Amino acid sequence: MSSTTEQNPSAPSPAPTGRGYRIARGLTLANIATQAGIIVTGGAVRLTGSGLGCSTWPQCEPGEFTPTLHEATSIHPYIEFGNRTLTFLLLVVAVAMAVAVWRTRPELKWWGLVPALGVVGQAVLGGITVLVELQPLVVAPHMLLSLALVWYSVRFALRYRGARGRVGGPLKVERWVSAGLLVVLLVIGALTTGAGPHSGDADATERLALDPVMVAKAHAMTVWAFVALLAWIGWRIRRDHSAGARDEARLSYWVLVGVTLAQGVIGYVQYFLGLPALIVGFHLFGAAVLTAAHSAFFRLTARETVAA
Repeated sequence: MSSTTEQNPSAPSPAPTGRGYRIARGLTLANIATQAGIIVTGGAVRLTGSGLGCSTWPQCEPGEFTPTLHEATSIHPYIEFGNRTLTFLLLVVAVAMAVAVWRTRPELKWWGLVPALGVVGQAVLGGITVLVELQPLVVAPHMLLSLALVWYSVRFALRYRGARGRVGGPLKVERWVSAGLLVVLLVIGALTTGAGPHSGDADATERLALDPVMVAKAHAMTVWAFVALLAWIGWRIRRDHSAGARDEARLSYWVLVGVTLAQGVIGYVQYFLGLPALIVGFHLFGAAVLTAAHSAFFRLTARETVAA
């Protein structure tokens, strides 16, 4: 028996085995964790008002790369500096993964470089964010790029290990529509944050000239459209015949459903409680988890047809 996938032109050859492969696979998972982690720490910077804890970039203060301790020093420079430091860890992991992939799966070597290049782009965009004093239209792309890197990293990790697709009716349209809705809800979510009270610094009061209530409602409507689409996809795959590794497709669907519903609950809770920082932080973490869950769903529900 031989098999082809819906995305056959880019499908990798069967994954190798051995110590080098196990190390590389572990690094693909570490890359996902650190890509998501930088979103959480970046959210902590924003929600604690530490966005301008370091007044410039790449230095923390003019002439100093690290915060300087003195009597008037607050915790804000250390929170901001900690987030910057995590960027270097993220770059180390991404470069190590790229090298490991180059050695074990040379046909994927260029794709393995994407996360490292993305981290460099993130560092530059983060610096611009500080230099323009947390202008919301720069802060939003900064977060969205991190989310895009999470989505890519999950899909690449599955591709690296040769994850299989599903056997059943085609879902190409539904998968791409779900990806489009995900982009829309994440963008509107970023705009909602940009119009809200958490500027990242008490003195950085410039917010987007949008009605926070109307933007939040538009965000909620997009989420409900996403949920409705997931319900339709669930109806479509109810009779799928899966075996072995292909059970991952069903699992990825149910994980995405669970994460979406949990994220929706957190969103409504934060809205009705007046956007407390802690719950907003959980919502930011949920955005990273939702993005990762959708990436796995998108990759694993690609149709796999089996021919003699």
